[in-house]
Amino acid sequence: MKRQVRFIFLIAFACALASGCSAQRKREATLKQDLVTIRVAIDNYTIDKQRAPQSLQDLVNGHYLKEIPTDPFTRKKDWVPQFDSVVLSAEQSSTGMVDVHSASSSVGSNGVAYNLVTSMCPGHSDMIWQMNESIWLR
Repeated sequence: MKRQVRFIFLIAFACALASGCSAQRKREATLKQDLVTIRVAIDNYTIDKQRAPQSLQDLVNGHYLKEIPTDPFTRKKDWVPQFDSVVLSAEQSSTGMVDVHSASSSVGSNGVAYNLVTSMCPGHSDMIWQMNESIWLR
């Protein structure tokens, strides 16, 4: 009888672990998708307005985002913006939001803290905008 109880406990424990991992992977996938969506919105805003956004609310007000997504790990709209200078053309540059990160310092299944996840858009962080020819140089 004790073996049967232990076996059932082990099965229940394994199922709980598996569902926890599955939930974490789902939140990680949501985080990746949200980061890509926000980063594409930042890029599109910068191209269209010829200046970088100063906040995530600028992206909502400009209709580049429907709403600011909720970070799946902090469960808040507390993204950490990264500001830097943006080269719009040879003659024009400005300072504004160029990237965004999660506010969560929890460590993901790949061993990297969520707030350290770098760009998932190829070439995002090193794009140089050539506005007058409407091309991206990387």
